[in-house]
Amino acid sequence: MTLSEIKSKLPELSQLTFRLPDGASVPAHFHITEVGQINKRFIDCGGILRDEKAVNFQLWEDGDYDHRLGAKKLLDIIQLSERVLGLEDLDVEVEYQGDTIGKYGLDFSEGEFHLTPKTTDCLAKDKCGIPAQKPKIRISTLTASASGSCAPGSGCC
Repeated sequence: MTLSEIKSKLPELSQLTFRLPDGASVPAHFHITEVGQINKRFIDCGGILRDEKAVNFQLWEDGDYDHRLGAKKLLDIIQLSERVLGLEDLDVEVEYQGDTIGKYGLDFSEGEFHLTPKTTDCLAKDKCGIPAQKPKIRISTLTASASGSCAPGSGCC
């Protein structure tokens, strides 16, 4: 989900809800303690120089039950961040504290933001000798064509 997509959803919300991948909600008294742009420059295992950018939100919750972040306030924070930091309209990553700091993607449905799992991957499979995965096909979805099918006793098998 990009920053502009988030901004387009906020005006229609009466409250902010962030849901974790396991279905649990981030406690309603959370704060977004950081909005920023992450610039990552690295070399992958194949020796290719790469640049990645994302907007980052850090969600934090503690015992402060009296101050809740509303949709209008989050929109104001995003707009201030755009002006001051010159944020680009990039995909948004969310950091949230579990057993350790987790990094999530973001989606939206049914009036709620959903933290989505992120995974690691080899970016240079061709250089590392990792074979491409064969597509998985359900046998039940395959149909034999009339011209290519074998009939019992035809000698095709």
